[in-house]
Amino acid sequence: MTDMVQSAAAPSVTRVSDAFRWAQLAIGVGAMVMIANYQYGWTFFVPDIQKTFGWDRASIQWAFTLFVLFETWLVPVEGWFVDKYGPRIVVLVGGVLCAIGWAINAQATTLNGYYLGMIIAGIGAGGVYGTCVGNALKWFPDKRGLAAGITAAGFGAGSALTVAPIQAMIKDSGFQTTFLYFGLGQGIIICILAFFLLAPKAGQVPNVVANANLLQTRRNYQPTEVLRQPLFWLMYFMFVIVGAGGLMVTANLKPIAADWKVDNVPVTLMAVTMTAVTFAATIDRVLNGLTRPFFGWISDMIGRENTMFIAFGMEGFGIWMLYLWGHDPIWFVLLSGFVFFAWGEIYSLFPSTCTDTFGAKFATTNAGLLYTAKGTAALLVPIANYMQQSSGTWDSVFIIAAGANILASLLAIAVLKPWRKVVVAKSTV
Repeated sequence: MTDMVQSAAAPSVTRVSDAFRWAQLAIGVGAMVMIANYQYGWTFFVPDIQKTFGWDRASIQWAFTLFVLFETWLVPVEGWFVDKYGPRIVVLVGGVLCAIGWAINAQATTLNGYYLGMIIAGIGAGGVYGTCVGNALKWFPDKRGLAAGITAAGFGAGSALTVAPIQAMIKDSGFQTTFLYFGLGQGIIICILAFFLLAPKAGQVPNVVANANLLQTRRNYQPTEVLRQPLFWLMYFMFVIVGAGGLMVTANLKPIAADWKVDNVPVTLMAVTMTAVTFAATIDRVLNGLTRPFFGWISDMIGRENTMFIAFGMEGFGIWMLYLWGHDPIWFVLLSGFVFFAWGEIYSLFPSTCTDTFGAKFATTNAGLLYTAKGTAALLVPIANYMQQSSGTWDSVFIIAAGANILASLLAIAVLKPWRKVVVAKSTV
């Protein structure tokens, strides 16, 4: 009798088609594209805000840091809502908050006004980001690195097509109007996409195929258990030190170009001519997006830690070369693109490594806990600005960022890989 009741309560669920899974992924990518400008478009507003109000750059950049903090540190809470109530409601509320955030920026006349606007936009963007990445991890246990990478690519590359339009609108209509129009437009599209998002039910997705290079647990860790795992905090530390360098360049791309006097120098590559900073920003967005599925796909084959070793090493080298050669406008464009290509993969490698290690059941919350490292890394962005203001150069900032990436590269192969092997082996016993 009990067995009959249980079978009635839990009807069998058939596998969904791959087309359905990819459609869910595409909806998530669309939402990610719509939140991209809230982070990656910010750098274009900074000079005009500074010119209009006369505030120093470091004070203005606290708005960017607050955005990233609230975008990341609340993701575990939003992830809990997703794991409990599904993705739709969280993305819907996220879209509304994104629109409100930039609408506040459009009216702001004080630093606190910008701080408030970016905090609200950050909460909204974090809800969308955490939900879409978590959903991808759940729908694709067989292609976790690739799925997380494609989803994160929407955020990394999503602003590439709007680099020129945002700059043109700022120039023609003013930065306040640009904040309002882009904020409302992006927020409304997010709200529409939210209605089509679904979470997978048990049995709808394929089982994981065994791969000697991919260590995947058979156990689902509760978020409270994850926080007690020292291995989690090693991943967190690595995420922070790699994330900080990329965020520093993201927030300061235009100011760095201006300080090096290359921002308005015309650069021609592949028969296309733009100013160095516009060219760099466009290429950076594209490569920052492409790297996420590329390295995610690579990690599905050769393992997460081996991929981290390669990518983080490339990033350290790229930052060092940008410091040495970036005063030349062509090298500024090419090397900033290389830096973003070697940086963006953290947003596919760390969530997939986390889910491989701690299980898929609470993937949105657990990956969200790790994602808060991006917020911690953002705290280092104003410190970089203060270092630059006090010394008058970017030298020490670039040297420290390059060294941090080399350290993370070595930690991945020498510490994370053997340690994770032990933890996963214990969890499958």
